[in-house]
Amino acid sequence: MTTRPLTFRDATESDVPALVVLVESAYRGDASRAGWTTEADILEGQRTDPEGVREILRDPDSLVLAVEEGGALTACCHIQRRAAGGPGEAAAAYFGMFAVRPGLQGAGLGRAVLAEAERRAAADWGAGRMEMQVISVRDDLIAWYERRGYVRTGRTSPFPYGDERFGLPLRADLEFELLVKPLD
Repeated sequence: MTTRPLTFRDATESDVPALVVLVESAYRGDASRAGWTTEADILEGQRTDPEGVREILRDPDSLVLAVEEGGALTACCHIQRRAAGGPGEAAAAYFGMFAVRPGLQGAGLGRAVLAEAERRAAADWGAGRMEMQVISVRDDLIAWYERRGYVRTGRTSPFPYGDERFGLPLRADLEFELLVKPLD
């Protein structure tokens, strides 16, 4: 587990450049291979861009948690408030844009960030469940989420082939799978 205290704060417009660098470093290019979350073997191109992050920050139903350790940005995630899906169903929160600096992965930082995102969604928004979409071929990542209580739903949505904002696929079989976890 990480040894220095973590600081969690809501990201602001001034954080956008550092957030983009962090997310890109965790998922794309050779630098991402220093960690285990790399998508470099299945996607090239960008994972996010400044405008996409600014759009999230402007959304009144979203927030980006910036996580600092020793004064340095080490991780982030996006959570978004969502309405209940149907009668008798609890309100939900969506979890995404999760990134941990590659050299710090595997030390418990990701677990701490995910737990804080779940806590905030439940405490601040009354969310009864957390939802996320994961690229279905990311077996190791899905297994990590399953160990933290997430369940595969079998519900998939297509990968946005042709939209370079999401990267340049290196395979033709990409799709997203919905994972869900009830929150206490």
